[in-house]
Amino acid sequence: MRNTARWTAALGLTAAAVCGPLTGAAVAAPDAAPAALYAPSALVLTIGHGENAATVTPERAVTLTCAPTASGTHPAAADACAEVRGADGDFNALKGRQGVWCTQLYDPVVVTVEGVWQGKRVSYERSFGNTCVKDAAAGSVFAF
Repeated sequence: MRNTARWTAALGLTAAAVCGPLTGAAVAAPDAAPAALYAPSALVLTIGHGENAATVTPERAVTLTCAPTASGTHPAAADACAEVRGADGDFNALKGRQGVWCTQLYDPVVVTVEGVWQGKRVSYERSFGNTCVKDAAAGSVFAF
């Protein structure tokens, strides 16, 4: 019986030395760093001539990243990000330029947006009657 008590005591001391004291309190893990300080906003925008994205080969494509700072291959990234923020990420609500007169020539242009805006998946497609109408309706977002 004495050997059993010694054996139990030795095993308990070994466990305490290896694993730490068994007090019943959980040891807290160090604070994990947040995954990101901002919601991701990274988009790919395309333009092509035609009526819908399914039948159009994109002629131009740019990237637009708006967080933490405006960047990407978009030629006016800061202005485009400001416009998308102003529309709260709703591409249908983009404010265009006022007082622009365009011809009635029908030469359809389709634009697409794919990616993530403030952490939410975005998939957008819109057709315009011609390039002038596109530029007037969407400001600098689709001016590339």
